[in-house]
Amino acid sequence: MEGSRGMAERALTDARIGALETPSGKGAGDENFPVGSFLIRRDLRPHIHAFYNFARRADDIADNPGLAPNDKVRRLDRMAEILDGAPGNDAPSAVAMHASLQETGGTSQHCHDVLRAFRMDATKLRYRDWGDLMEYCRYSAAPVGRQLLDLHGEARDTWPASDALCSALQVLNHLQDCGDDYRALDRVYLPEEDLAACHVSVDALDANRSSAGLRTVIDRLLDGTDRLIEQARSLPRGVRSWGLRCECAVIVTLAAKLSGRLRRGDPLAMRVKLSKADFLAALLSGLWRGSIG
Repeated sequence: MEGSRGMAERALTDARIGALETPSGKGAGDENFPVGSFLIRRDLRPHIHAFYNFARRADDIADNPGLAPNDKVRRLDRMAEILDGAPGNDAPSAVAMHASLQETGGTSQHCHDVLRAFRMDATKLRYRDWGDLMEYCRYSAAPVGRQLLDLHGEARDTWPASDALCSALQVLNHLQDCGDDYRALDRVYLPEEDLAACHVSVDALDANRSSAGLRTVIDRLLDGTDRLIEQARSLPRGVRSWGLRCECAVIVTLAAKLSGRLRRGDPLAMRVKLSKADFLAALLSGLWRGSIG
């Protein structure tokens, strides 16, 4: 029979399980793109979900307004340790990701890259220009596509188009959430150079509708995003796996659709997002495009 000391120690251990992670409640259904859909090989889906959950939990830490920046970094560093095999159950998503990497023999670099981005989120509140923002996307977004491509054994010459697509999706998400990010976290991804050129203060993000100047900034960022989407249109043709090729085509279509929605909608006045009909139309288009190569 377990003694009182043993029970206390076990209770303390149980309390520590998952203590690093601070789930926001967001999941794959909240994304602008499919996560491990039926188009993906069945044997790879658990590994895709492991990577997504790892990134989601790290993102939740970085976006938690109740944590101090140094605490966020500490938690992310601990996730990195567990990812690399350190003992402990205080970050279940990192434990699962480590197991996934052991099973697939994949590199942990993509996971470490996203952790680098979330450390930036914990400490960096402003971005100088488009290049500075793209450097952030190199670590926050590009590793997602690279992980997916690597799992399928695709050639690395697909990376540039994939990077462009993932970066486009990241900027679109920033624009969707620009008001919330500013109000909750004082974080602004809209480059200071563009804001200054349009004579816009970050305080404009606290309004319930976009000013003319802020609208110009948003459109400038959408111009850059549309150029990324154009670069990404070559991605499906370079992917050998039929299912992944179709999924890439679906995501390119969704990115273009969301960009158009943000051209016409005001992210401060409403939640600009894709509809179920948009996803269905993109799926049918992606299946057709994937089939013709």
